[in-house]
Amino acid sequence: MSHFIFSSPGKYVQGRGILDELGQHLATLGTKALVIADDIVWQITGKRVKTSLEQAKIDFHYEHFNGEASGNEILRLADVARAAGTNIVVALGGGKTLDTAKAVADELKQRVAIVPTVASTDAPCSALSVIYTDSGVFDTYRFYHKNPDLVLVDTEVCAQAPVRLFASGIADGLATYVEALAVKRTNSLSMVGGKPTIAGMAIARACEETLLTYGYSAYKAVERHCVTPAVEAVVEANTLLSGLGFENGGLAGAHAIHNGFTAIQGDIHHLTHGEKVAYGTLTHMVLEQRPDDEIARYIRFYRLIKMPTTLKDIHLENESFDNLVKVGALACGEGDTLRNLNPNLTAQEVAHAIIAVDAFSQSVRD
Repeated sequence: MSHFIFSSPGKYVQGRGILDELGQHLATLGTKALVIADDIVWQITGKRVKTSLEQAKIDFHYEHFNGEASGNEILRLADVARAAGTNIVVALGGGKTLDTAKAVADELKQRVAIVPTVASTDAPCSALSVIYTDSGVFDTYRFYHKNPDLVLVDTEVCAQAPVRLFASGIADGLATYVEALAVKRTNSLSMVGGKPTIAGMAIARACEETLLTYGYSAYKAVERHCVTPAVEAVVEANTLLSGLGFENGGLAGAHAIHNGFTAIQGDIHHLTHGEKVAYGTLTHMVLEQRPDDEIARYIRFYRLIKMPTTLKDIHLENESFDNLVKVGALACGEGDTLRNLNPNLTAQEVAHAIIAVDAFSQSVRD
């Protein structure tokens, strides 16, 4: 018997300058924090975080994140937390930092607060992490029994990050409704193991609508490091709507093909998560036999925000057909979500769709 399930973070707080209020929001969760961030993020945010935590009388131990959401790094940070006697995990940074912190909190059975410094993925709100090997190859999804206790997003901090990361978040967010619709159509289960709720589907749809309506003007504002109402809307779509939408709606082709790309060596791995998801979304749409004008609308929008729509854009223009079949094989794997689109797809069919996206995109005029 399958149930309808909806899952979400304990509290979501977003706004300009909200980082200065981190301490008061943490005060309800714990008394001594393990704070995880990489050097660059800590340079940008460290002083404000320190001041905010001191004002709220929260002790903390800062520990540098080494850059990979791998099993070894998770265990290392959990050991650090035990030695320091902390009782709450706080993460500042991008997707891999946040995913690592969720895993550390799970190891310690402690509460976790997530502070994204870029609006580049839908990782912050979810009760799962994407785990990689130490060398950065997709390994597995790790699921948790609850979502983060707090997600705090300072839009001003996010608007200071490179606009490419903001655009990547939009591309990641645009996969949300496309994939949720496929899950619903094939009667598959969402990432929280239930059938998609009305709420989950409505949120996924609002995500797509917000991004296609305000995405471009928000992108132009963030190019100048400005926060406008459109930027606030798009940050919410990238972070909250996409996070709730993908988790409660489910994943299908776009993210499976993104994961499939790890089967190939080369320059594609210099692309962001969202850039690879953008190409995965178009491939998903081809496999789903979406109408040409729908796919063309996505292609034109991706181009406006400089997201990839051709094989050349993702550095695969010289890749052999056999290697594209390897991408398809990994995407079709047992542990991934392509079967939510169609359980009968073959690796060859995925490879053909990857090439077809490139052919179609090259013919679409702006």
